[in-house]
Amino acid sequence: MTTTHEPAPTAADRDRRAPTLVFVHGTNSSAAWGSGLMTELTLRGHRCVAVDLPGHGREAFYPRSYQNPQDLQALATEPSPLAGITIDDYVERVVDVVRRARRHGPVILAGASQGGVTVSRVGNAVPDLLDRVVYVAAYCCVDLPSLAAYLATPENGDSLLPLIQAALVADPAVLGVTRVNWRSADPAVFHAVKECLAADFTDEGVRRLLTMLEPDESAGIPLADGRGEARTWGRVPRTYVRFTLDRLIPLALQDRFIAEADRLTPDNPTDVRSVAAPHVGPFDRPEVVDIFAELLSR
Repeated sequence: MTTTHEPAPTAADRDRRAPTLVFVHGTNSSAAWGSGLMTELTLRGHRCVAVDLPGHGREAFYPRSYQNPQDLQALATEPSPLAGITIDDYVERVVDVVRRARRHGPVILAGASQGGVTVSRVGNAVPDLLDRVVYVAAYCCVDLPSLAAYLATPENGDSLLPLIQAALVADPAVLGVTRVNWRSADPAVFHAVKECLAADFTDEGVRRLLTMLEPDESAGIPLADGRGEARTWGRVPRTYVRFTLDRLIPLALQDRFIAEADRLTPDNPTDVRSVAAPHVGPFDRPEVVDIFAELLSR
């Protein structure tokens, strides 16, 4: 009996396969943030997966003092396992997903908010495995080394991030995590989330949003070197989806990211899209879904 084997697919064969979207969430959140987008794209016939970064989603940590009844004094000091998580851990997690997805065809890697730092670092690490990178109202470090460095720029001057930072319940430098008490009864926390993250949401929508946010995020991620490198990341086609109602990453800062990237790689200009949405979307807005559906159909 003779056994025949199909020849391994060539690069051209792989390129004709349906692409997979790999989605990376932002700070203090999880893959659940991409669930609406993933559902809508899947129902349109596209392949997609949202990644839980280490310490998030199924691995999320909720301090005992965060539960009801809350112990605010203990919440400010209770240790967190996320304190030891680094950007390298994030990159390793996403690269593993990208490698597995690439076995089935092209990969489009997208990140929202702080997820853009991971996207750029993955682009540096495995550019040949990526067919496109997409930033959705995300940090895209080019000239400056880190997310934190961009917070001090004039383009970030109108950011309402300080409203959220006022809700921190611990010193990140001491605890190793940015810990926010999203369950606070203080009306200022609700106001901060609505104004900074979800300007056009209803109050009911903001309350749902608060239940999805996780208290802890590694304090090292905003300080990590997140620059995309021209010889690696810069070879990958990229799209930037501007959220024009964003009050956490002001439009001026989003435009700075785009301009810096284009100066670094003039032969690979950014494909720029705009959506009238606040920072958290939601990402299943029809306009956002349409953009990704188009990119996945090319």
